[in-house]
Amino acid sequence: MEKTKYMNPYLAGTCLGLVLLLTIYITGRGLGASGAFKGFYVAAVEKVAPQHTQTQKFYTDYAQEHPGNPLMNWLVFEVIGVLLGAFISGLVSNRLKFKMEYGPRSNAKVRAASALIGGALFSLGAQFGRGCTSGAALSGMAVMSTGGIITMMAIFGSAYAFAYFFRKLWL
Repeated sequence: MEKTKYMNPYLAGTCLGLVLLLTIYITGRGLGASGAFKGFYVAAVEKVAPQHTQTQKFYTDYAQEHPGNPLMNWLVFEVIGVLLGAFISGLVSNRLKFKMEYGPRSNAKVRAASALIGGALFSLGAQFGRGCTSGAALSGMAVMSTGGIITMMAIFGSAYAFAYFFRKLWL
C-alpha cells in the first residue's frame, strides 16, 4: 500500500503564517471565514425577503459596511479560494474521496446530524464572538493580542472538555 504524502507541517505552518502576514499588510486585517458566510447569508435573505433586510439593524449595518452586493467582499473570495484550493489539492494528490467517515459505534445519520448541529452552534458562536477561530485566534495571536491568545486557549480547552463527552461517536 502506498503511503499518503502530506506537506511538511513546518513548511505548511510557515506558509500559513506568511499568507496571514501578507493579508494583514495588504488589507489591514487578518484572515477569517465567518465574514464571508455573513455575506452569503445577507445575500440570500436579500434575495428572498428584501423588505426584511431594509428594516432590520443586522442587515442595514452590514449594508453600510459593505455597500452594493454583499457578495463583493474579499472574504467571500477568500472562502471560495480555500474551497477551490482544497478541492484541487485533493485532486492533484489523489486524496479526493466523497465519503463520510464515522466511528465503529456510530452511523452516517448520526455523523451528519452531529456535523450539522456542531456547524450551526459554531456559526452562532462565531456571530456572538464577532469572528471565527481563524479571525479571533489565528489573526489575534499573529498580532500578539491578549484576546487572541485567550480565545485560542478557550478553543482548545473547550475542545478537550467536549471531546470526552462525544468520543463514543468515534471510538
